[in-house]
Amino acid sequence: MSCALNSTPRISYKDVVKVPTMAESISEGTLKQWQKKVGDAVEADEEIATIETDKIDVSVNAPKAGKITALLAKEEETVSVGQDLFKYEPGSGCGPEGPWGARRDAREDVAHAATHRGAAQESQNAAASLTTFNEIDMSALMALRSKYKEGILKQHEVKLGFMSAFARAAIEGDEVVYRDYVDLSVAVATPKGLVTPVVRNAETMGFVDIEKEIAELGKKARDGKLSLEDMAGGSNGGVFGSLYGTPIINLPQAAVLGMHTIKERPVVVNGEIVIRPIMVVALTYDHRLLDGRDAVTFLVKVRDYIEDPLKMLF
Repeated sequence: MSCALNSTPRISYKDVVKVPTMAESISEGTLKQWQKKVGDAVEADEEIATIETDKIDVSVNAPKAGKITALLAKEEETVSVGQDLFKYEPGSGCGPEGPWGARRDAREDVAHAATHRGAAQESQNAAASLTTFNEIDMSALMALRSKYKEGILKQHEVKLGFMSAFARAAIEGDEVVYRDYVDLSVAVATPKGLVTPVVRNAETMGFVDIEKEIAELGKKARDGKLSLEDMAGGSNGGVFGSLYGTPIINLPQAAVLGMHTIKERPVVVNGEIVIRPIMVVALTYDHRLLDGRDAVTFLVKVRDYIEDPLKMLF
């Protein structure tokens, strides 16, 4: 879309509402419905349009009270993040004004899987992705969980799972490179598909706090109450019985850790063949940023912490 210079008055940025940022791996969606038409008066935060993606439906709201002056896309068109969506004239409505960057509500949905596949393909094309695998004997962690799960459930009203242990194992240590926080994306299965909400500041949490946050995010996901902020920055393929697989980096992330199902397998321990519960873990990393030695060392460290979880508690 273009306009000739000096032929029409310039429209200030504040009069144009753009397609908002959605989940981090999503760059576009389908404009499903206009709730308003040109000339309609709107209140601050009133819903103007709905954009459908493969993960969530995004409601685009009016930043302030005013009047719609132009709709810049048609229903069922594909729209991209940052694209001009509609114009409005502030001050014509009768309601209180809201802040710029109006509230945007979200609900889960599965619609256009092609958008998500496109983001995955972009990651594969742009990143120098390598994957390293390892096997983890889950016996010690399963015994720890069996011993303490009832007490934790009674005291904290949350079930002790495996995710909190892997979260702590992945962030153990005194150094965080580039960022002073760790956000943890977890996969949650819902009736409408897989979503990946994010546990914020996981480095400050213990096992119980992580499990509580995961349980809360899981409930919000199943109830369709996840917000854009809950989803931002997340990517996780989930387990769902998979023995092993290669997770895909969600740009601009540098690496992604994949957990898989636990299977009993014969292994050699102290010269004896024994049956142990084994999980295969995979780390896909961007070789432009991470050296192979560092990636392998990290995955070995995760394995060692999981196989002796008391190391993380003392």
